[in-house]
Amino acid sequence: MEREQAFDFLKQNLTNQNLIKHSLAVEAIMRALAEHFGQDKEKWGMVGLLHDIDYERVKSDLAQHSLVGAKMLEDAGFEKDICQAVKVHNEGHGIAPETLMEKAGYVVDPISGLIVAAALVLPSKKLADLTTKNVLNRFDEKSFARGANRQIIKKCEELLVLSLNDFARISLEAMQGIAGDLGL
Repeated sequence: MEREQAFDFLKQNLTNQNLIKHSLAVEAIMRALAEHFGQDKEKWGMVGLLHDIDYERVKSDLAQHSLVGAKMLEDAGFEKDICQAVKVHNEGHGIAPETLMEKAGYVVDPISGLIVAAALVLPSKKLADLTTKNVLNRFDEKSFARGANRQIIKKCEELLVLSLNDFARISLEAMQGIAGDLGL
């Protein structure tokens, strides 16, 4: 499936615009990380774009989140490694990410939320005005962006062998590249 077809598939399954924007943000970060690591940007981007495809379907039973999504993708003919990376991104299942793409998908999901929250507290509410330092200054504030699991974000050092600073910088720059699509 090509990217535009995958995006249409996403929009058939997600109607919440914030979830769609989140999916676009995760896609952009995954593509940037794929480029950083010399990997397949299309495949990694697909994982980011589709990682929450089942969210509206399972929101009343989040224990099923990503299991249903992986099955949806499998049924639609996506490659097994994409389906597995989608399944693994939900830490609630306790499935350890094994491949570099799985590891990236695992840590990218929460950092996108932290970056959005950091942008929204700026007077301009614009990603263009956000710096890596701004993002990291908010990192240790437990009451800030509570949904952005810091323990998982911090695993970038272990799983991707990227410093938190480099991971935040790559992620922020990726999101700044699609700021218009994100409305930020």
